[in-house]
Amino acid sequence: MPDDARRAEPTADPTVPDAIALRDLLRESAAVLSEAGIVDPTVDAELLVGHVLGASRGRVQAQAVMDAAVSAEQAAAVRALVARRAGREPLQHITGRAPFRSLELAVGPGVFVPRPETELLAQLAIDALRATAEPEPIGVDLGTGSGAIALAMATEVPHAIVFAVERSTEAHVWARRNIDEAGVTNLQLVHGDLADALPDLDGRAAVVASNPLTCPMTRFRAIPRCASSIRRRRCTGRRRLGRGARALAAGAAAASARRTSRHRARRVSGAGGAGHPHRRRLACDGDARRSHDA
Repeated sequence: MPDDARRAEPTADPTVPDAIALRDLLRESAAVLSEAGIVDPTVDAELLVGHVLGASRGRVQAQAVMDAAVSAEQAAAVRALVARRAGREPLQHITGRAPFRSLELAVGPGVFVPRPETELLAQLAIDALRATAEPEPIGVDLGTGSGAIALAMATEVPHAIVFAVERSTEAHVWARRNIDEAGVTNLQLVHGDLADALPDLDGRAAVVASNPLTCPMTRFRAIPRCASSIRRRRCTGRRRLGRGARALAAGAAAASARRTSRHRARRVSGAGGAGHPHRRRLACDGDARRSHDA
């Protein structure tokens, strides 16, 4: 949106004909999002308005109570974002930011949005690093995506040395941006396949975390039986794959990623080898969808 469409807070005079009451705009936006099936329409409406105004959600709520108004230009910008959210575009992709523990990550198309439950995995990895007796324990994040888990380890355990691996070029760009913004010096980002990444670290990592995409078996079994055509490799081009076949291919790829991450984690961590009482492998399967599009 144009920079001049954003304000630190609503500034329009309520008596001006084209001024719109902030409270009414919030109510209108929440109604649109509710009709679209968004789980928390009021929360999303407040966050979108805050994004346009350059204000926190709490500030938006306070201004609404004080009967503040916004300009027609600001209202138009909000309505455009609400329409995108109603179309199920992830909220974080619209705002470009996603909170994660003490961090605020840049996210967008090409990278999954870290979900709240991913913070639990990050906490496990952080606790394990802190419990390690080594002066500079090594932490590894396989399939780092936006870099969320790796950054949490690097920032919350500053004496650790962290390596993050990402194969996707698009996701690697987002991870690089987030690492640069955080300004950490104890985190190295590697662009490569998690199956054979970091061979020099085999048996040396104190903690290995991985949160690959998953496909729940309930959804996997519900996919049409065109799966056999994939197994027999009759469908060789993406255009020839039906929706069910593509879904199955994605599910199979996710399952393969989980197996690969576990295998690589055992190699890098030494799988609790002798002489490393605190050495452990951490692996957690991600959700079927990590974007906030409920």
